[in-house]
Order: sequence, then C-alpha cells, then structure tokens
Amino acid sequence: MNTGTVASAKKLKIGYKGKSIHPPLNLNLYEGELVCLIGQNGCGKSTLIRTLGGLQPPVGGQIEIMGVRIDKLKPKQRAGLISFVLTDRTASDNLTVRQTVEMGRLPYTNMFGTLKPADKEICDACMTETNISHLQDRRLGEISDGERQRTLIAKALAQTTPLILLDEPCAHLDLPNKISVMCLLRKLAKNSGKSVLLSSHELDIALQVADKIWLMDKDGLQRGTPEDLILEGKIEAAFNGTNCRFEPSSGTFKINYGTGRKISVTGDGTCLRTLWTKRALSRAGFEICPDEELLSVNASEDGWILHDGSRKGKFQSIEDLLDTLEHETS
Repeated sequence: MNTGTVASAKKLKIGYKGKSIHPPLNLNLYEGELVCLIGQNGCGKSTLIRTLGGLQPPVGGQIEIMGVRIDKLKPKQRAGLISFVLTDRTASDNLTVRQTVEMGRLPYTNMFGTLKPADKEICDACMTETNISHLQDRRLGEISDGERQRTLIAKALAQTTPLILLDEPCAHLDLPNKISVMCLLRKLAKNSGKSVLLSSHELDIALQVADKIWLMDKDGLQRGTPEDLILEGKIEAAFNGTNCRFEPSSGTFKINYGTGRKISVTGDGTCLRTLWTKRALSRAGFEICPDEELLSVNASEDGWILHDGSRKGKFQSIEDLLDTLEHETS
C-alpha cells in the first residue's frame, strides 16, 4: 500500500551530453519503502541514481522531491532532502567514525560547522541504529569494509533526509555483510519512514528484502513487487544467459553445466541429502532423469548406493561417488 510520495519523476530522460539512454521514465518513491534497482552492467543504474539525486542533470523531464522541483533547490536545501551513499571512497581514512557520521549534520550547522548538542544526540542515535557506537573513535582506515559501509549509512541517516540514495552499497562486501547491510536498510526504511532507493547486483538478496524492484534494461524500466516480476517471467527474461538461468521456484540462479550421461537419483535418507546429491551430479555433467534405469543413485542415511547396469557399489561420501563415476566415464 502506497503512503506519501517522497520523490517523483515525470517523462524523465537520463543520459549524457544531451543523449538519452532510455525511453522517458515515470517514477514514484514512497515513505517507508525500500526499492532495489537491478539490471545488468552498463544499463544505466548509477546514471539514474545520480540523476534522481541531482548530481547530474537529466536530459529531459522533471524530478520533484517532497513536491519541489529539484532544479529549483539550492545545494543546502537539496542536502536537507536527499542523502547519498556512493561507491567512490570520498571519506578520508584518517577521519574517525564519529567525525564521519557528524558530517551528515553539516547542512544544519552555521558557517563554522559547529555542532549543537542536539546534532550530537542525532549522531549518537544513528550510530546506535547502525550498530557502530563501539567504533566511534576508530579511524575509517582501521575498520572493515562492512563497518565502513555502516558508518556511511549512519552519516546518511544523520542527515535526516526523507530520501536516501545508495549506489551499490554492498560492493566489495562478503556475503554476511551484504545481507547485514541490506537488512539494515530495510529496517531503516520501515522504522524511520524514509524512502530508500539502492542499486544492487545482489539479486537474490534484493528479491528477499525489497518492497519494490525496479528492473532496468536497454528498453527502460519495469517496476513491481519481487513476486509479481518473478511470476510474470520478467526476472527470468532479463538475466537468463548461456552460462546461467534464473529458477523462479527458488529465486536463485543456477549454473548451466551442460548435459551428459543420464542418471536417476532416489533417496531413502533426508531430502537435503538427495538435493545435494543431485546438485553434485549436475555439476559433474550428468543429466538428472527420474526415469533412468541403467544408471541410478540411492542417497540413503548409510551412504550412496550406485546401480550401473548389473553392477552395484556403495560409497560413504559424494566425493567417492563422483570419483568412481568420473573414472568410469573417462
């Protein structure tokens, strides 16, 4: 259900040097909503983020933030409405975490950049919200990439803007930190009522945390809930390739290993054991066929039983099973 509109774009054309790279876009961002912008490399995700935030001019059309045209805003006014977390490392490694977060309050300070007690309280709250209070005296060059991203998100949060724009906030992070940052952004959108738009290549995570997906390709932008876009086949159409395919049933990508000898897999053990046996055999180039009788594997709790014509063998690990199959087919 849509609440108040934070940002809107009408007949927006994005691009460079007066040349549009997409058909005109009509967009809306709402309070308390996390939107993930996804698409293949070079499709214009960063260009759209920067254009919506006023960092580069549109080729055509109009953008409004809280009902005010962005081209009519002075820099300080814009800083009170939009905060950014960008991929380029603009913050100095010599700054402490607290100093970095406090930079988010600069639009509200006097000409000397003096912070009032209320500003410091806001920064304290933002560091608590992003779980970095214990790092506040550490320098950026001394903390991990995940902690650095949380610091930059806290800085954006301290700016107290209704709109936060993030360009690939999970770049260069390991998987646990990617998930942690994405879950944090979802929580911030819900708890603060802010509108959060981020570009990401973490499609599997985005499909789990986003309220809406903006799917960008060379023909423009498709919008909807993750579930609607999956059911309509739009995610699958956008990302399927020679080496991989999107599986709508799991919301994940599968590698196309090619197909070779047919094999059937049954299970007397757990479903998990059967599942990972199939995964291993597919990776080894076998085609899983339920009706195959000449070559079959039974994944039981006691091990793996291979039936190959009249022969039968038992193995205690998938590795041993694969070694035998590879030896027989080589």
